[in-house]
Amino acid sequence: MGMYIVYFAIIMLLPLYAQMKVKSTYKKFAKVPAEKGMTGAQVARHILDQHGLSDVRVVPTQGILADHYNPATKTVALSEDNYYNSSIAGIAVAAHEVGHALQHAEAYSFLTLRAKLVPVANISSNLSWVFVMIGIFSSMSGMLLLGIALLAAGVVFQIVTLPVEFDASKRAMNEVVSLGIIGNNEERAARKVLNAAAMTYVAAAAVAVLELVRLILIYTGMNNSDD
Repeated sequence: MGMYIVYFAIIMLLPLYAQMKVKSTYKKFAKVPAEKGMTGAQVARHILDQHGLSDVRVVPTQGILADHYNPATKTVALSEDNYYNSSIAGIAVAAHEVGHALQHAEAYSFLTLRAKLVPVANISSNLSWVFVMIGIFSSMSGMLLLGIALLAAGVVFQIVTLPVEFDASKRAMNEVVSLGIIGNNEERAARKVLNAAAMTYVAAAAVAVLELVRLILIYTGMNNSDD
């Protein structure tokens, strides 16, 4: 019983902590103006132009931390605060999203793989728990196994996402430093923003793996009881 309490505490608290960390870190450094005074939009455009990616658009989007890169439309969408304002947080986030555009332009292997997994992950995430619940409550190990297999596809997607995000952050730091967008005394703050954001993906992957392991143990126990 104690083990289950610890397990559920981990899968509930880990993502919550990661979200709180990224929000608090972003909020802190969103109030710190960048020395060069470049807005997120200017940073994104500058890095893209340096790589000859004039076909990638940079646009504002509503919402807080709604920043993303859309490979289908070749669009870097930045939250309005990051798009229009100059802050360490805004620069870090903008450079990170441009990092995805650079990955796309280079056909970065993990990004390509993740794109192929998106439709599979979307379907599996919607169906997996249906089969899992049917399997558990009806003691049908075959249905549970099908649910586990579908869930595993989603776990693979979460794991593949990690190198994609880490690489985008690495590219972001390389660009803002090499292009002189931030000063030496601003590097640590920019890294804190990027590291906090990365924690959300690590937490999501960790929870997904733990849940998959738990279901595999249930399936194993179910089969052992049938022997």
